[in-house]
Amino acid sequence: MKPSLRGKVAIVGAADTEVGVVPHMTSTQMCAEAALRAMADAGISKDQIDGLITCNSRAESYKYHAEAMAEYLQIFPSYCINVATGGGTTFSILHHAITAIATGVCNTVLITMAESLRSGLSKEQTMSGQAAVGHSQFEVPYGPTVPSLYALIGRAHMEKYGTTPEQFAAIAVACRKHASLNPNAQMRDLITVEDVLNSRMIADPLHLLDCSLISDGGSAVILTSAERAREFSSKPVYILGFGEAHSHEHISQARNLTTSAAVESGKRAYEMAGLGPRDMGFAQLYDCFTPTALIELEDLGFCKKGEGGAFVESGSIELGGSLPMNTHGGLLSHCHPGNPGSMFLLTEAVSQLRHQAGERQVSGAQAGLVHGQGGIMSSHTTLILGKEIN
Repeated sequence: MKPSLRGKVAIVGAADTEVGVVPHMTSTQMCAEAALRAMADAGISKDQIDGLITCNSRAESYKYHAEAMAEYLQIFPSYCINVATGGGTTFSILHHAITAIATGVCNTVLITMAESLRSGLSKEQTMSGQAAVGHSQFEVPYGPTVPSLYALIGRAHMEKYGTTPEQFAAIAVACRKHASLNPNAQMRDLITVEDVLNSRMIADPLHLLDCSLISDGGSAVILTSAERAREFSSKPVYILGFGEAHSHEHISQARNLTTSAAVESGKRAYEMAGLGPRDMGFAQLYDCFTPTALIELEDLGFCKKGEGGAFVESGSIELGGSLPMNTHGGLLSHCHPGNPGSMFLLTEAVSQLRHQAGERQVSGAQAGLVHGQGGIMSSHTTLILGKEIN
């Protein structure tokens, strides 16, 4: 039997920078600011950090980003790595950090990421990034953008299961309700299903409000062993389970457009944690587009396949429902600065399990699920977090 990493590592620091449009800070400055805020939250100095993980920034790129940030922060780690697996970056690297801690490679790992996607790039640069996706021979010649490729997934779910645009819109509405309670969210004005459907069409069936934001922002977490976590001033949040799965790189090669590798990553995370979907007090899911979140809800076992539309339409994902989702507002309403976007799902989960989320607090939350995905529904990682190890 393989040794389990369940509950071996805890998150002892978590913090975000301001998000939205942040022209007065570069991505490097936000990356450092997030790191310093997370250290302050943990009650430690930078001299106690011996592991560092970052992801590169398009707006301010370094050939060796993690080493550059270590230099900038004057941290001298024994474990230092830069990662890039799309929106799933945060969580696909998190269990590598867990393993490094559990095996004694390092003791305390800082994961900090930031991007100036909104103010650090021109519109043309941002759009060139959207267009530079897909297989060079079999997809790029047809001119797809990222929204158009996700639109294929939404349309496939509609055709197979009868899902409606109104049901997709219900996800955007719920996320905006949660963002309205979050003073740090980029978009806080309430919206309706009609507002979503009347917003500009981007790629059928995706309207503007079905699509995530374009933002600046940075976020960081600090991990250490469960034993050492008691030495920190903050309330620890334990990592009870994790699972990773990959299904394809190019959407034209996907085995299935309506079922993702979240099925496998979720199963692995649940098995390690010894918990199931009904044990989760909340879910923080990667919602770059509304169909993405709906399919993740199904694949992670919160409702049956094909019933995601009815599930979200019923209000189940809102605060007070059976599964509050993206309680900070998600990528749709809180912020989405590109690759670091999933970090904010993680820091929100920490706030919820510490019972520090204010008006958006999920009552009695003891355990929660966080899920990131990268590429075009390609790479998936699921985390199960808990207030307690037992």
